[in-house]
Amino acid sequence: MISVNCNLCGRDDWRVRFPATAKNTNQPDSDDFRCTCARYGSHLQIVQCRHCDHVYANPRWEPDELLHAYADVEDETYVVEGFGRKLTFSKHLRSLERFVGSTNGRLLLDVGAYTGVFVKTALDNGWQAMGIEPSRWAAAIAQKEGIPVIQGTLDSAELKDRRFDVITMWDVIEHLDNPSAELDKSFHLLNPGGLLAVHTMDIDSLVARIMGERWPWLMDMHIHYFSRRTLTKFLEKSGFDVVWSGAQGRYLSLGYLGTRVGGLNRPLGRVLDGVVGRSGLKRVNVPVNFGDLITVFALRPEEKPARSRGK
Repeated sequence: MISVNCNLCGRDDWRVRFPATAKNTNQPDSDDFRCTCARYGSHLQIVQCRHCDHVYANPRWEPDELLHAYADVEDETYVVEGFGRKLTFSKHLRSLERFVGSTNGRLLLDVGAYTGVFVKTALDNGWQAMGIEPSRWAAAIAQKEGIPVIQGTLDSAELKDRRFDVITMWDVIEHLDNPSAELDKSFHLLNPGGLLAVHTMDIDSLVARIMGERWPWLMDMHIHYFSRRTLTKFLEKSGFDVVWSGAQGRYLSLGYLGTRVGGLNRPLGRVLDGVVGRSGLKRVNVPVNFGDLITVFALRPEEKPARSRGK
């Protein structure tokens, strides 16, 4: 475990916002880093910077330990929930297309692509899309389906000298050891005028403030906790211009929703699972939006032409 400074302002001056509840902090467990993990309430110490208000886990595991945990992730539940993911990503794609105009032939990179559901959605809608994903298992699932997902990170050699019109980070930035550095890399991978889409939890949302320590997104796998204000600061620090932010939910099957409820309250989860199971509605997908998941769209500014010198 290492102690770190604030990734936004660089200061080492913080207060404890939520004391650690994780029982085992010797090394990260890849099972706790699955997208569908429901071990809510288990987390490292979470602190808040006294200067810029950014919230983050401190102390935490070494960057290499985190990357190895993500490389080892396997998550069959995510595959079972594929249809709800497709509905969610179709909605996300329609949202970002409002800011890019024509999509035909445009280049898109999905960071943290997992099994490639969003990449496939973009390909089906006329994009030249690809993904990058640290999990060996997830990247292999995508590749088996013919979806262009590379196993790796933004530092992978396959991305060297590549440029994109859109980069997406759906539920990714909160897992990164150094989000500021990854946003810098994204800026340089984008063409001038290119769009970055970031979707993450909002720790300053009404539901997060009401639930406090019971807010389900306080988990081992989440290293950073953004608000709209602090995420905007991160993006501006990397040179982006934020053009839109707002709460966006997702589609969940009723059966999967029952497992999420069970992660918070086992008896209630069992009751809900029984009711849904008897009704035969487990595979029915419903929109869910508690206002604590936000999407931010930001542009890399167009490069200004150099001024000609007067004689």
